[in-house]
Amino acid sequence: MSKIATIIRREFLSRVKKKSFVAMTILGPVLMAAIVIVPVLVAQLSDSDYSVAIVDDSGLFAQDFRDRDNIYFTPLDTDIDNAIERMHDGRFDAVLHIPEVAFQAPSSLRLFSAKSVNFNAKLLIENILKLEFESMKLSSAGIDEEVLRSIESPVSIRAIRISNDGEQMTDYPEISMGLGFVGGFLIYIFIFLFGSQVLRGVLEEKTSRIVEIIVSSVKPFQLMMGKIFGVGLVGLTQFLIWIFLTLAIVGGFQAAAPEMFRFTPDEEVFITGGQVLNPEELQTQREAIQQHDTMAGELLAGLSAINIPVMVLSFIFYFLGGYLLYAALFAAIGSAVDNEADTQQFMLPVTIPLLLALIMTQMVVTNPGGTVALWLSMIPFTSPVIMMARIPFGVSYAELALSAALLVAGFMFTTWVAAKIYRTGILMYGKKVDYKELWKWMRHS
Repeated sequence: MSKIATIIRREFLSRVKKKSFVAMTILGPVLMAAIVIVPVLVAQLSDSDYSVAIVDDSGLFAQDFRDRDNIYFTPLDTDIDNAIERMHDGRFDAVLHIPEVAFQAPSSLRLFSAKSVNFNAKLLIENILKLEFESMKLSSAGIDEEVLRSIESPVSIRAIRISNDGEQMTDYPEISMGLGFVGGFLIYIFIFLFGSQVLRGVLEEKTSRIVEIIVSSVKPFQLMMGKIFGVGLVGLTQFLIWIFLTLAIVGGFQAAAPEMFRFTPDEEVFITGGQVLNPEELQTQREAIQQHDTMAGELLAGLSAINIPVMVLSFIFYFLGGYLLYAALFAAIGSAVDNEADTQQFMLPVTIPLLLALIMTQMVVTNPGGTVALWLSMIPFTSPVIMMARIPFGVSYAELALSAALLVAGFMFTTWVAAKIYRTGILMYGKKVDYKELWKWMRHS
């Protein structure tokens, strides 16, 4: 056991001292924190004023444009050429030209700009004109516009998750989908990244003949397990540092700029001061609050609805379990070949389940409780990725326990298979190995 610990310490220290490890350890949490912070900053930077001049030759629509969301409209009593000149002088960012035939030919509308047109301004103008065109068509057909407006009923349903003890909490399925996909993708990347490090490490020691010296002091199985656990410990260390630094960066930014994270849960809207609001008050208050809520605030509220401790602990377990399962197979492949080119024929069947799990993640996050999702989260070769995609939606502890037990069993099986191959292949040179040869090594006692 002391020999395995020595190998683990060597593999761990040789990797954490590399500049690439330090760089990725620092950049990783910065990139993850940026997922929350950057959209907030971009949204604030994009809130600069945008002025649009309106040249309405028809005389029908200019009065319908109202300033909104940092977009300002200015009707001009001049021709389009003069308005464009004023735009080039810097008095306006864009000029909207509404010709006389705009109602009969909407395609004649033009929005001129010296730079790229502001997308929000273009979308707002289109919506205003669309409503006005519809209103004019209804009037010409003798249909009361107010009747049609009164029957419009936009519906927005809030999902409520009820725990086993009866506690109610607003659910955010969109955020759960995003977090599930990101969790599954990170598991895939981590397993592939650190598993391939094991393969390259074994192959490098074999081709350089260093392994012949090492196995004179330790058994091949001890060498393989020491290398697998050493590299895995590097990955676990990096992940824990990422989590700590990410939380510190986001928490510090939230404390420094709390106005960027404003959000009012629905629980505080439906009941105010112990009194249930009537429908009119409810709608009015909901609309008023939505104007002050921010995207980052809703994102953090959605994350708070997810059991983060279970998510983090599950990530650690499924990363380690999935990594150990696949790293054993990667180590066996590295021991069986003499160069990196020969690894391709063996890598494909090993990585197909992992690739399948990543592809199926897109379907799993849309139906996390389905039969396919359940079975894929139980099969050891796909469970690390699929289960991480399901956990944000809530998974019973019974399913987690069964999936974990099967993953441990899968790791023990692949380690047994890998050890059979490793002990023979690590000292074999110059022979082209195929699947038939591997089968012989596995059966050899």
